[in-house]
Amino acid sequence: MEDAVVFGATGFIGRWTILHLLEQGRTVTAVVRRADGGLHAWLGEHGVPATRLTVVEGDLTVPGLGLDAAVEGPAGVRDVFNAAGVYRFGMEREEARAVNVEGALNVLRWAAARPGLRRLVHVSGYRVGLDPRPRHPLPEAELAALYRDKGAYEGSKAEGDAAVRVAAARLGVPLTVVNPSSVIGHSLTGEAGQYLGLAGLVRDLWTGRLPALPGGARTFVPVVTVDEFARFMAAVPEHDPEPGGLHWVLDPATPELPDLIRLLADHLGVRAPRVRVPVALIRRLPSALTGADPETLGFLTEDRYDTGSADRVAASAGLRRPPVADALRRWADRLVADRFGAAPAVRPGGFHDVAGSRTYLAGDRTSPRLVLLHGLPLDGDSWHNLLDELDADSRHDVLDEPDGTPASRRFGALVADLPGLGRSSPAAATSPEWLAELLGPVRTRPVIVAHSAAAAPALRYAAAQPDRVAALVLVSPFFLQRRPSALTRLLAGPLLGRAGADRLAAPLLGAAPPPESARRAVASAAAGLRRPGAARRTASALRAAHSPAERAALRTLLGGPVPVHLVVGELDPLTGDPGPVPVTVVAGAGHHPHLTHPAAVAEIVRRVLLGHEIMTGPLPSP
Repeated sequence: MEDAVVFGATGFIGRWTILHLLEQGRTVTAVVRRADGGLHAWLGEHGVPATRLTVVEGDLTVPGLGLDAAVEGPAGVRDVFNAAGVYRFGMEREEARAVNVEGALNVLRWAAARPGLRRLVHVSGYRVGLDPRPRHPLPEAELAALYRDKGAYEGSKAEGDAAVRVAAARLGVPLTVVNPSSVIGHSLTGEAGQYLGLAGLVRDLWTGRLPALPGGARTFVPVVTVDEFARFMAAVPEHDPEPGGLHWVLDPATPELPDLIRLLADHLGVRAPRVRVPVALIRRLPSALTGADPETLGFLTEDRYDTGSADRVAASAGLRRPPVADALRRWADRLVADRFGAAPAVRPGGFHDVAGSRTYLAGDRTSPRLVLLHGLPLDGDSWHNLLDELDADSRHDVLDEPDGTPASRRFGALVADLPGLGRSSPAAATSPEWLAELLGPVRTRPVIVAHSAAAAPALRYAAAQPDRVAALVLVSPFFLQRRPSALTRLLAGPLLGRAGADRLAAPLLGAAPPPESARRAVASAAAGLRRPGAARRTASALRAAHSPAERAALRTLLGGPVPVHLVVGELDPLTGDPGPVPVTVVAGAGHHPHLTHPAAVAEIVRRVLLGHEIMTGPLPSP
């Protein structure tokens, strides 16, 4: 029999609530609108068995929720959690009401019919529920004014909150209302799941579209991490002694909005806006001019909230609030990694100080056997195809551990965006100096795999510190290949700045339909190139790399003490003599064989790793 039932189970809050209920040993039924929604797979990825989870389909917008008798009848339902809601700006009133008001009432009525019900936990919002004597239904004139003033989303949350509280009192439902502030990513991993509200402000900061900050010096947009809030939800039935509670769940230590934005700007390596614009002025200006969504402005206030009752429940349950500044930084890392919801990250990374650059890194910082450096105009995501091959190709299980650990994890990989390129901010240091500092904490002798222009810092680092590198794999070494035309180099900045993913894909990947993973890598690069200064810096790096003096200097480094293996595409052959350095030609490939032919390049990397496995072990102690 079901012990707990969760509505909105595949949403951001719902799935984390289920995870923590299962961790408590609860038996859970998840009500979803259609199919599984990937819930079982998501729980598996987070290390939580789903053996005590049942997933059923239901519809909050119809009376009875469309649940069959197997779910309607059990006497074992003790706790019902309603995390369902539609969170979107720009909706019509009835669209928002269908779930946030009528759907919430349908859940309450269904819960009221459970004979063994202990608690209904309803998720409301921190800007609603402040009236100690809610009224519902409201006269149409008042209702119309509510939606006109607050917009469809906040208006529906305010009406839904009042409707649930009034109906619960009338029906005798043991109700607890929880009012979360802006819910951000997981406190440890930053894992996100919604990208509106404050996340939209961070997106504008990241993309250079936040010239001024809305609000004043004391504007307060509090946050709570999704894991803290979900643990609180799961704890309410046991640790909130009496129903009827209204709990504001947020971190009072959240920095005021200008300080919060400065904190994230410093972390991401971008400029924080210095100008603040009062909300009252923004309301008077056309949204086409300000770029502000009128519905978001109601959240920009100086109000503070009483968290006393929530703090008592949290203390009873032994819950501790995570440090908010660290949580905000990790959340920002994940927002950038996920491209703010456009493409969930395969291997999420974060920002670190390296030689004055806020450098975007993913993977193992201290014991990698592979260090992967991207070429132009790409970023570190361009290596995902190759890493997927190292993980998934069972034909080469000689590289896997007996316990099934994939090769790429056995050898470890550190993937970095070069300074001033991709997601990394510029550095005053040279690229070789930056690479030396990046690899300073590394305790192994990695194989460095560098594509195109990244061959230059890789070769110089290997020449300067040969005892710290096992081998180099240089993919499409530009200094031994045909130079682009002077006109192409001159126009690279303007062209790159305007290039979308589709326009960029053809010259990078060729005419043949590329793998979907390659298109994702190009889309990531195109998004990065639209950031302020990114296309200009990429074009400058392209021009510098192809100077005759630079090409000649790099050729002299090929004969150094570190073994080098060259990889080139058949359609972009070498034009210079590599001397005795081994060369592998990838049939049918152009300048980006790791994107178009990742299996072939992965095979070469495997062979190099096997040939230098002893050398890639830990460095000797000093």
